[in-house]
Amino acid sequence: MPQSKILYPEQQNYLSSFIGEKDSLLIEMEKFARENNIPILDKNAAEFLEVLLTIYKPKSFLEIGTAIGYSTIRVAKILKNSNYIHTIEFSEDNFKLANQYIAKANLTDKIVIFRGNALQIIPDLKDVYDFIFLDADKEDYLALFNLAIKKLKSGGVILVDNLLWKGFAASTEIPEKYKKSTELIKEFNANFMNTPSLKSIILPIGDGLGVGIKTK
Repeated sequence: MPQSKILYPEQQNYLSSFIGEKDSLLIEMEKFARENNIPILDKNAAEFLEVLLTIYKPKSFLEIGTAIGYSTIRVAKILKNSNYIHTIEFSEDNFKLANQYIAKANLTDKIVIFRGNALQIIPDLKDVYDFIFLDADKEDYLALFNLAIKKLKSGGVILVDNLLWKGFAASTEIPEKYKKSTELIKEFNANFMNTPSLKSIILPIGDGLGVGIKTK
């Protein structure tokens, strides 16, 4: 009897077996994030981000939501020395941790962290970016997205994480504590997929990745 799905746990485990982190610093960061309940980018999503960067080769990159700098460091290791990365983090604790990890990775000359509210920082940024990665507080997603699009070059790429939101975006049974955030994600997805200036798609990678290319 044919299977009605492509991905079952066996298939997921098989695909995941090809992803083995060899960078000791990233392994250390993953362990720290697990032990301290700090959300970082899913490994499958991180691999996809790295593939996009390898294909697109952006010269300028903006990350909205640094956390401890896990994805920031992964990005910096892919991009060449002539490229630069700007990243924004609200939490003072995460800002300090990210700076420590970035220094440990010897990437302080390539990464600039802006500490504060991204809603206030983005309008003041003078740069226009080839690639923007949005992974911040869900309650601000739509407002941040609308600001970020103005800072994205024509032909540039925007990547947005958590658009399946633990699967709840497509579920009819949502735990009470996730109801508000799920509604925000569903509202965001509708806007993201219907933004006239973007060619957009949502992919079932990690917790759901939105990819948009600015067409005008």
